[in-house]
Amino acid sequence: MPLVYACIAPHGGEIVPELAGNKLQLFSPTRKGMRVLASEMKAAKPDTIVLASPHNLRLHKHIGVVTAEFTSGRVVEGRREIRMKAKCDVDFSKKLAEKAEAKGLPIVAANYGVFEGPLSDMAMDWGTMIPLWFLLKGARRKSRVAIVTPSREIPLGQNIEFGRIIAEVANSEKKRIAFVASSDQAHRHKKSGPYGFDKRAAEYDRIVVDAIKRDRLKEIMKLDPDFVEGARPDSLWQMAMLVGAISVTPMRGELVSYQVPTYYGMLCASYRPVSK
Repeated sequence: MPLVYACIAPHGGEIVPELAGNKLQLFSPTRKGMRVLASEMKAAKPDTIVLASPHNLRLHKHIGVVTAEFTSGRVVEGRREIRMKAKCDVDFSKKLAEKAEAKGLPIVAANYGVFEGPLSDMAMDWGTMIPLWFLLKGARRKSRVAIVTPSREIPLGQNIEFGRIIAEVANSEKKRIAFVASSDQAHRHKKSGPYGFDKRAAEYDRIVVDAIKRDRLKEIMKLDPDFVEGARPDSLWQMAMLVGAISVTPMRGELVSYQVPTYYGMLCASYRPVSK
């Protein structure tokens, strides 16, 4: 069955009301955007959500695929915290890893603790938990998850190819599969931020927003690496997987929200299959 839904979702903790504190209103536009994505995800009724996070397995020159049976963890903001646990789609993840390896991609499948059972439990990073807080918990879904991680040290085209494999494996399944690119945008919008200021941050975000509005996301795959490094995004590699996926399963993109509440850009975008 072709992918039933896809989206670009941010992972800044303050969009979660339980973590926002005095920044509740500041992050309101993105929180509203996430609730739109959650509503659309609920309507798509996925059995499995494949989520690409930049903050889980950081494997040098390799794409990571989590094959643990469970994933659980917590996100802390000051004295506030949230916790979450989800069941993983081990079968789908293993098929992804096997097909990617057969195609010569640099792939590592990783479990944790034991082969199966409750102790086979990979830590859930914030890049995974924050989107799923809305897309699973908020949407009241019990979908299984498949966590993958891109690599920034390999050619971007290999992350795109892995995205194609996600869609190809979905095509071979009878269950409904959705894809989430967990992505915060450029991180150098303000001098007071941890990465300082660079004018390329605003330009990078403008290019991404424009590409989504025109439904031409693949155009950002041609961005100069030095320009990308100057903007310091946390998004290009996960969005590369999305580009690959929608090249197999045609989808129409729509910008839902964009804002720069602090030093980094936050963007919500939805992708729904093109009606035949």
